[in-house]
Formats: sequence, structure tokens, C-alpha cells
Amino acid sequence: MSILSIKNMSKGFGPAGNRAEVLKNISLEVANGEFVAILGFSGTGKSTLMNLIAGLEMPDSGSLTFKGKPIAGPGPERGLVFQSYSLMPWLTVAGNVGLAVDAVFPKLSAADRKAKIDHYIQMVGLGHAAHRRPAELSGGMRQRVSVARALAMDPEMLLLDEPLSALDALTRANLADEILEIWEQDKKTCILITNDVDEAILLADRIVLLNPDGTLADPIKVGIARPRARSAMNNDATFKALRAKVTQHLMDVGIAAKTADTRALPNVTPIHSLPAVVAEAQAGGLEERYLNFSQLHKIYPTPKGPLTVVENFDLKINKGEFISLIGHSGCGKSTVLTMAAGLNAISKGAIRLDGWNVEGADPERAVVFQSPNLFPWLTAKENVAIGVDKVYPRASKAERQDVVEYYLERVGLGDAMNRGAASMSNGMKQRVGIARAFALSPKLLLLDEPFGMLDSLTRWELQEVLMEVWSRTKVTAICVTHDVDEAILLADRVVMMTNGPQATIGKITDVNLPRPRTRKALLAHPDYYSYRQEVLDFLQEYEHGNAPKSPASGTKPKPKAIAAE
Repeated sequence: MSILSIKNMSKGFGPAGNRAEVLKNISLEVANGEFVAILGFSGTGKSTLMNLIAGLEMPDSGSLTFKGKPIAGPGPERGLVFQSYSLMPWLTVAGNVGLAVDAVFPKLSAADRKAKIDHYIQMVGLGHAAHRRPAELSGGMRQRVSVARALAMDPEMLLLDEPLSALDALTRANLADEILEIWEQDKKTCILITNDVDEAILLADRIVLLNPDGTLADPIKVGIARPRARSAMNNDATFKALRAKVTQHLMDVGIAAKTADTRALPNVTPIHSLPAVVAEAQAGGLEERYLNFSQLHKIYPTPKGPLTVVENFDLKINKGEFISLIGHSGCGKSTVLTMAAGLNAISKGAIRLDGWNVEGADPERAVVFQSPNLFPWLTAKENVAIGVDKVYPRASKAERQDVVEYYLERVGLGDAMNRGAASMSNGMKQRVGIARAFALSPKLLLLDEPFGMLDSLTRWELQEVLMEVWSRTKVTAICVTHDVDEAILLADRVVMMTNGPQATIGKITDVNLPRPRTRKALLAHPDYYSYRQEVLDFLQEYEHGNAPKSPASGTKPKPKAIAAE
């Protein structure tokens, strides 16, 4: 029996002459006790759909009923958890949960009220933090409070609007597992908005794909028996097939093919390139060990004495190689990257690039950060041109402009070159950042979680963009990431770091998968999930700050990680 029924529902915004139709003829039936995941790219109307179900918006046409009655506004029978925590900062955890209890059960005795609050706080694992205020909680803990508050209303349907998207990968996985455990206790009807395919498969009975044009694709049944163990999914044939099917659909409808009809790149020489005679003298000599990390250490002074964050980081990288650097938060990945960029002093050891020691920042080492750091008052073209003008001082103005426009076209911004950075989405800003880095013609490209602030599906698109542009330049590159799939997709080798402090290289996996690579092709490759399992096994071994019994690098087990990035 359907608890929620949506029939031919449409919703748009804006005046008649300039109206944007967000949802078109949506029809969906949700059964009592069912867990449904709604998956789609940013801007496809997922949150609008959730607001309509919650009664925060009204449809323009069609019908929307809950238990046979039209939804005319918000109600306690539909508990909503937003992406942002929306907690009262002056109240404790118990106080925030108590607001929901008081709203739905105003006549409870003091003892019954406390018991109900305590019950839901314990359910989300925050019994030890009931008297803390939001400012004293981590992001994951704050979101647990939001879940507890929604559950305390004892809703018949739980609505989760991207509740995990603002969390780091490990916290997100742990909280997703907790939501699944809570759902399995009560079997409440649950609708989850998410942009993470793995999350949708792990949690849901059905996956509903929302297309960019505002229509729904046919729902996909998740035919994996419950309970579902995250650790077992990588070897489950049904999971692999379903993951490939969902991924293929999303990429087919959401990522437009990039045209190859762009301008030709002018034949100009950047200022940091080697003179021809030097290049000839060194020909062949620096193809191997082009970038050399030798016994690298980073030590910070603290009131309790020196703290070694990274020790004996030793890595040889060939010219044109793409390295992914992965590990848990606090393992020093970004510390290594900023030392390579010349933005962070080296405590011991050395980094040599193209035969020269790395000392200070230089445009020959281009960095793309998690936040693109654009000048908001400049256009996309002007932001890229700042670096190009300095790196190509002998090129004509027209040639420098061709360099700028070539790379902006390559990252899909051919129609937005003159758009101001302040008016761009995060994904567009990061495209500008990528174009700016490549336009410098660097000897080394350093990417510090470049897609970490973006939703999963936008990350896919920009990973494809990055791979396409990199395949043309073959610049030596290092990418710091938390994302296992991203690490394998991009890299020739995945370098895994042990936990900090005293973090070092724990394992290196050669990724012998064909190039050029696309996500769809890799998911179909017979070796892909074996590589994925290698990295997952390593990360699981070091999860929660644990050190393996026999460290791969031969170093002693390390204490629990502290934040070093």
C-alpha cells in the first residue's frame, strides 16, 4: 500500500515570461516502510521535490497525497533532516531534541519527556554528549543531532535531504551506516536525497533517478539482500552491475559530450621552460626520477616538543606520471603537497624537480586547491590571464589570449569566459582553477582535493574534464584525494599513506588500466574492483587511527592520528 502518492506533478519558478520548469510530470508511489533514494545531479530539482513532499512548497499542477490526503503544508508525520544542521546554538543536544518532543508531545510529564529525549539521543550514539552545545560538536555529531530531532517527532515518514554531503568521507560512511541501523529498527518509510551512488545502493530498496530535464527515469530496484555490509559490497556481483547501470545512466544524461572543435594552442614558450641547449643536454636523463622526494620530513614545534607529521617520505616519480596520494584525514597528504609546491618549508630531506631543488613557490609548479581562490571581481578569462601574462612574457597579446581561451574551452567554459567569478557555481569556479593551472604549462601539477567541495556527480564531470586535458599535456601530476574511485581513475600509481603523526608511505599500487580512461569503461574492466579492494583494505586497516599489525612500510605502529592537514 502506498503511503505517498505523486501523480503528474510539476513545479516551476519565476515569472511567466522567464519561468524555469524544475520538475515536469513527476509520478511516484512510495510504499509504507520502503526506503527510497532519489539520485541526480545538482540543479535537477531534488531538493525542490523534497520540499514539496515536506509541504514547504506547493505544486503548480498534479497531485501529492500522504495516506490518501493532499499535502497542504508541513506536518509532524513527515520528519525532515536538512543538509545544513539548523541547530539552535544556545541549546544543548538535549535541548535541541527537546524542541521536537515539545512540539509533538506537549503534555508529557517531565520524566516521560526526559526519557523520550534520552531514547533518541542514545539511538544516534550521542549519550555522552547530551549536555554539549553545537559549537562543541563535530560536523558528524551535529548531523546526528538533526537526525535525533527528526526521529523524536515520531514521524511516519523520514525525509533526508542530502544529510551527509557536508561531511568527510569516513564520517559520511559511518553516519550512513547508523541511519541504516536506525531504519532497520523501526522500518519507517524513508526518502533520501543523495548524490552518492554507493550510498543509494547501500541504503535503499529502490533508486529513483532524477534527470536534468526535471523528469524521473524508471525506478531501479536494489536487489541486494539485507542486512548489507559496506565491506562486502566491493565483491558483490549485484552491487557491481547496479553501480555500473546507475553510473552509466547518470553520465549519459548529465555529462554532455565535449566538443573537439576548439581553437589551436599557439606555439609559445613559457618562461620557466628549459633553454633548448639545456633540454638537449639533459635529453633522456630526466625522464626517470623527474620528481624525487628524498627522505622528506616535516616537523612542527609545539609546547610539548617537536611534532613529526611526515617522516621518511621517499618517492621517485617519472616524467608524465600521474600519482594519486590517499590516506585518512591527518596523515599529512596536504603537507607533502604544499612542500612540493614550495608553500611549506621542508624540515629534513629534499624535493628535486627536473634536476633542481624545490625552494619556494614558482609557476613551474601549479596548484589547484579544494577552493579555487579566484578574484571574484574578475571574469573567468581575466583570472586565467593573470598567470599566463607572467609565464609567457615574450608572447604577443593575441597569443596569450589564445592560451587562455584554449584551456577555458577545454574545461567547458567556452560560453562563460566573460562571466564574473562571483556569479559562478562552485563547479564552474573549479573549472576556471583547472584551466588556470594548465595554462601555466607547469612542469608539475599539484591537485589538493580539487573536487572535495563538489557533489559526487559534479566531481565525475570534472574528473572527466581533468583527464581529457591531462591526456593532451601529459604533465607530471600529483592529486591528493579521499576518494578511492577518483584515485584509481586518475592515477598511474596510488600512493597510500599511514596515519599521522610520523606518517609515511605504507603501500604503493600500480594501476595498469588502459588510457584514455572514463568512469564507465573502468567500471566494466575486470581488474578495476581488484585495485579498488587493495586500496579499501589498506584504508580499513588504518581506520579510526589504527595502525596495522605489520606495517607495509616496515615502520613501527603509529599512535592515533591528529589533524595535520
